[in-house]
Amino acid sequence: MKNNRKGIILAGGTATRLFPLTKVISKQLFPVFDKPMIYYPLSNLISIGIKDILIISTKYHINYFRNLLGNGSNLGINLQYKIQLKPDGIAKALIIGEDFLNKSDLVLILGDNIFFGNDFNKFIKVISFLDKSSIVVKEKKNPNIYGVLKIDKNNNPVEIIEKPKKFISNLAVTGIYFYKNDVIKIAKDLKPSKRGELEISDLNRELLKNSKLTVFKMKNSHYWHDAGNYHDYLRASNEIFSYEKKYKTKIGSVDYESYKNKNITKEKLVKRIKEYKSSYYVGLLNLLMK
Repeated sequence: MKNNRKGIILAGGTATRLFPLTKVISKQLFPVFDKPMIYYPLSNLISIGIKDILIISTKYHINYFRNLLGNGSNLGINLQYKIQLKPDGIAKALIIGEDFLNKSDLVLILGDNIFFGNDFNKFIKVISFLDKSSIVVKEKKNPNIYGVLKIDKNNNPVEIIEKPKKFISNLAVTGIYFYKNDVIKIAKDLKPSKRGELEISDLNRELLKNSKLTVFKMKNSHYWHDAGNYHDYLRASNEIFSYEKKYKTKIGSVDYESYKNKNITKEKLVKRIKEYKSSYYVGLLNLLMK
């Protein structure tokens, strides 16, 4: 079944929490174990059958992504690129991507969010085929550094609060969003927050208020890392190394996900493996020989 949604990866921002590493390069190009960080959200989109994907980044970094990924033809997908002139909010990505979307529904995923785990891609694939706007939440020990979902005594979602000062629940809103195309109009009507950004929590709050937002909770076996700080960045790399070793698999591989989804042939993937011969590609060869 074809996935009619299009994908947007937001890979902009100044990443001041990772300074000075980010003075010369985008954090979404940092290595996370043996792959560039952006491979992980891109592989999530490929795994659920999305072939038209827009990458949004700064004018300083956009060509680095072009050099890494090209137009996507080597992965059997279509990649396009647009510039976000300043870090003016996640919701601004919807406005920037309006022409690219061309009235299609979408999946918006943050370029520094890393998702994996037992059947995680199957989990989000089901969500992506639903004809509704949805968000994904995860139980966290420190939810107050994210947008947090407040629920009532019957576990119904009632409010989303950005970085609440008081504990309201342990349900943090993750960086993957499934939207109907009509959210673009909502994004355009948003007022900038005190920090001058169009907040994605404000957009989600508007959808929730009008009963247009469905909430899905990640399983305990699913992993989510917001790799925007040193501790989570290091933890993500270590956990991915351990996970791949334990389960003898490859996660975050755009090449392998493209092969599994029949975007590219086995012969094309084997040719690439023989051409580069790095440990990353040797790992893919081991998977193909199973």
